[in-house]
Amino acid sequence: MKNYTVTVNGNVYQVTVEEGTTNGVVQKAAPAAAPAPAAAPAAPAPAAAPAASGSQGGTPVTASVPGKVVKVDAAVGAQVKAGDAIVTLEAMKMEIPVVAPKDGKVVSIEVAVGAAVENGDLLATMD
Repeated sequence: MKNYTVTVNGNVYQVTVEEGTTNGVVQKAAPAAAPAPAAAPAAPAPAAAPAASGSQGGTPVTASVPGKVVKVDAAVGAQVKAGDAIVTLEAMKMEIPVVAPKDGKVVSIEVAVGAAVENGDLLATMD
């Protein structure tokens, strides 16, 4: 076993680490005023993606950041080149274009202006 002194956010902790096991760190003593970490609320189950008309093998275009849809730049049926904006999101007071990953045709748009989206949500589908 090895003893270490660790300082976290100005709080000093004495810890003992057992070698050769996967038990990790055992805290010996914590200061009385150590703040307890805030309990994270249980994450809700991810919502099912809306039924996409192009979900049968098309290329998905997903949100790279959580935000709000402020503009739909391409219409269903539009031919786009790689790098063309399909949807524009607003995140942290910045407008972020979500671009086509390849040349192709927009098969479906799965969001509307004003919709809140999370990272990874399906915004559109391309062929």
